[in-house]
Amino acid sequence: MSNEKQQSKLQSMFAAIVIPILIVISVLFYMFVLGSPANFEEMNPENHPIKDGIGGWFGTIYKGGIIVPILISVLLIIITFCIERFITINKAKGKGNVDTFIRSVRSMLANNEIDAAIAECDKQKGSTAAVIRAGLGKYKLVLEDNSLDKESKIAAIQKELEEATALELPMLSKNLVIISTCASISTLIGLIGTVIGMIRSFKALAQAGSPDTVALSTGISEALINTFIGITGSTIAIIMYNFFSSKIDALTYGIDEAGFTVVQTFASKNK
Repeated sequence: MSNEKQQSKLQSMFAAIVIPILIVISVLFYMFVLGSPANFEEMNPENHPIKDGIGGWFGTIYKGGIIVPILISVLLIIITFCIERFITINKAKGKGNVDTFIRSVRSMLANNEIDAAIAECDKQKGSTAAVIRAGLGKYKLVLEDNSLDKESKIAAIQKELEEATALELPMLSKNLVIISTCASISTLIGLIGTVIGMIRSFKALAQAGSPDTVALSTGISEALINTFIGITGSTIAIIMYNFFSSKIDALTYGIDEAGFTVVQTFASKNK
């Protein structure tokens, strides 16, 4: 139990430390990489981006304005926490196939090989194995306790399984809220940048005489770039959130199935 709490604390610390670092990295990238004078005509960031090469792309993105580093921060946060969730959920699956593991434990319990089933849990690792191991530990204890009737023993096993499940599930879904939040705000922040860019464009058109073509192109670039980055970040976040949610649902189903197996096996073998 203390190990689960420690992992939860580490994940919270990870989020608290990584997010500010990513924001700083985004601002520095915007200022010194995208805003490098080499990316612009006559080595002047006030001019148009150069026409060829990656520097031209960088210069164009830089023209997106002050909203760009915010959007880059959101995009980096999405990518970082997708990687973190991918590693965590893969670790929670354990070392082997979950369905094969459950069938193996079911067979061992049918043959009263409780210690072998516990050893299989230690070998498998992962969230499903941790829940089953907790249930098997209680299974072994109540099996030797003659002071309890059958219903009380089953209730004790179910309670142990529920407590173990309650510890495991939050670890699987933790930090998903960050990805879902980024999915929502990425598009909104991009739209803010779009509106700012359009305001600048119309301001350039409204000048007396000929329009300010530099200001007009800058405003249009700002609008389109912010829209693109915002939609890209939101799309990635939505896809990955649904992907991780489906993986967690599959693990949850495996945990429930495993717990049901332990309880039903005990009930069938202890009339």
